[in-house]
Amino acid sequence: MRIIIVGFGNLGRGICKAFVEKADFLRKVHGLVPKVVAVADEFGAAVDENGLDLPQLLKTAESYKTVARYRGGRRGKLVLDLIDEVSADLVFELTPTNIKNGEPGLTHIRRAMQAGKHVITSNKGPLVVAFKELDSLARKQGVEFRYSASVGGAVPVIGLAKKLLSANEISEIRGVLNGTTNYILTRMSAEGVPQEIIIREAQELGLAEKDPTLDIDGIDTACKITILANAVLGMNAKLSDVKVVGIRRITPEATRLAQEAGQMIKLVGIARRDLLEVAPKLVPLGHPLAVGGTLNAVTFKLDLAREISITGFGAGPRETSSSLLGDLIDIHRALGG
Repeated sequence: MRIIIVGFGNLGRGICKAFVEKADFLRKVHGLVPKVVAVADEFGAAVDENGLDLPQLLKTAESYKTVARYRGGRRGKLVLDLIDEVSADLVFELTPTNIKNGEPGLTHIRRAMQAGKHVITSNKGPLVVAFKELDSLARKQGVEFRYSASVGGAVPVIGLAKKLLSANEISEIRGVLNGTTNYILTRMSAEGVPQEIIIREAQELGLAEKDPTLDIDGIDTACKITILANAVLGMNAKLSDVKVVGIRRITPEATRLAQEAGQMIKLVGIARRDLLEVAPKLVPLGHPLAVGGTLNAVTFKLDLAREISITGFGAGPRETSSSLLGDLIDIHRALGG
């Protein structure tokens, strides 16, 4: 399968590393041979219709901070030209999330679909802003569209939901969907340390962004709840439809009192057809959502199976590569591979 990768930060590099590490597995088990023919970052692009040398590409990006220095590389904003002109089957859209208007990822995805190329993305922005439009465009153009990596990192939330839907009606989704806030709340509960100190330490460890606002204020979780509402519950929700309360007001004292009562405070996202909400909630110790550290967890309420939960590691280049690769294999199978 011929592939274009748009965005070569941690996730773009992560999926290329996965292609190198899993090459034999993909070929022998799935009959899939990914061939990356073009990669673009914010400074330029590398193109080879015969397939890029991924180890060399990764070394170049590491040394020069751009793929434009790869042999025959090109400088400039070339993404749309690549999508239009390079012969490829599929585009990975892995640029940073912009929840205001979804750009530039939204334009990249539209152009890829219009060019008849399948799309896999980790980018929450386009999905929050224009999910129904993109879903409809993919159907109209007859291309596959996957976005498992936008929710839960390595946790196959959307894939599991789709399987459950074959026999069950899903009435509610509850999830701990942000590893940063879960790490903060876990540390507060275990050590009684003030939130601001834990945030600084999390930033030093690379577990929190330099500006952790989207995590702490619950916006990242709200984005994921919006995506789940649309992808799983069939809604036409916008980010503005989600009632959001973050964790800024949670104190070590509050976490201590909760623990004494056999509870944990977790930032929980809830999606029902009559409610979209993100807020700190009391979760009983031992409950599937009472996960620690940077773990994510999701519980589905079902008409036949009652409740099914899934837990795993959230964001991170290696973890997210699991979902991206899973989506690629899924598309390969859908196309009769």
